Amino acid sequence: MKGINEKDIYTFVDAVSAFFFQVTEEKVEIKTAYLLEGDVPSATFDLTSYITLSGDFSGRIYFSAPRSMLTHLLLLMGEQIRDNDRLLDTAGEIANTISGNARRHFGETMEISVPTTQATDPDWLKTVVSPQSYVILVKWKQYRASVVVDIQRTA
Repeated sequence: MKGINEKDIYTFVDAVSAFFFQVTEEKVEIKTAYLLEGDVPSATFDLTSYITLSGDFSGRIYFSAPRSMLTHLLLLMGEQIRDNDRLLDTAGEIANTISGNARRHFGETMEISVPTTQATDPDWLKTVVSPQSYVILVKWKQYRASVVVDIQRTA
């Protein structure tokens, strides 16, 4: 199996940036995007959503954010109900949007699942991602979130 390269990772950076700009009409700051090669520092927040890939790719794309960020996004979207289910749905929507944009870049042979969402503790991602994952740290307003791209080409 073959990993993705640095050029491919910008597909995910662009997808995160586009999502936030579409919803908030503000740019996000990409703090860093790097190959993990070790521990997952500060990459897991309260709520995480992930998409599982299959076909010519395998692995997962994770989006992890604090409740406060997702609550603020729901407010901007005009959502009146901001309970745990809505927060998880929002995290899932972000992961789904990122994956959908990646599919346009990588091609139709990248099959994506529906999002899986869950409340997470700070060490959860460390137990599930491979050491060759890419981490994208995002800042919007005072909030920080992360996208972890843990995928391999199978073809």
